[in-house]
Amino acid sequence: MGYYLVDFENVKKDGLDGIHKLEAEDHVCILYSKNADSITFEQHKKIMESKADIELCKVDVGSKNALDFQLATQLGFLIANKAADSYYIVSKDKGFEILSGYWKSRGVSVTLIADIMGRSHDQETLELKKKLQETLTEILRENDDVTVDDVLKTIQQYKTKQGIMNALMKKYPSADNKKSSKIYKTIKPLLSDKKGS
Repeated sequence: MGYYLVDFENVKKDGLDGIHKLEAEDHVCILYSKNADSITFEQHKKIMESKADIELCKVDVGSKNALDFQLATQLGFLIANKAADSYYIVSKDKGFEILSGYWKSRGVSVTLIADIMGRSHDQETLELKKKLQETLTEILRENDDVTVDDVLKTIQQYKTKQGIMNALMKKYPSADNKKSSKIYKTIKPLLSDKKGS
């Protein structure tokens, strides 16, 4: 039996990948806020198909990391009440690794994963790197100062599309920002989990 705590503000709909494959003894708590409170019809369908016990938990916001603190508190409550054999924090926020390590040192299985399917952050990074390699092929041929690793680092460092664009303009300055604009337009389809338009 597994208990999944989903940081929906962080992972959005992608974090729910695999929810329809869970079993009846599994539990999912989707922590969301007014900052992230919508899903697609396809994701809704997968949630409805899931055999797992699913709880929607709207959390209060107003301070930095408000959802993270509430998730950590919920995890402690569940562990104290022996709610499951294994616990999973579904988030791309690597700050939760400290929480995972804390509980593992006390004999409790707490694993940080990027989605309910169980992909690790390393797997997700490798997949994104591969997609970037494919997407940026033409740009990489034309510009020897552009690297997949630099673009990957920029994507992972910023939470918003605007932040990524600004960082690309700073890293790859050119007349009328043509180089950074071309890179951004090329990678934009890969940024669906980032805030902004």
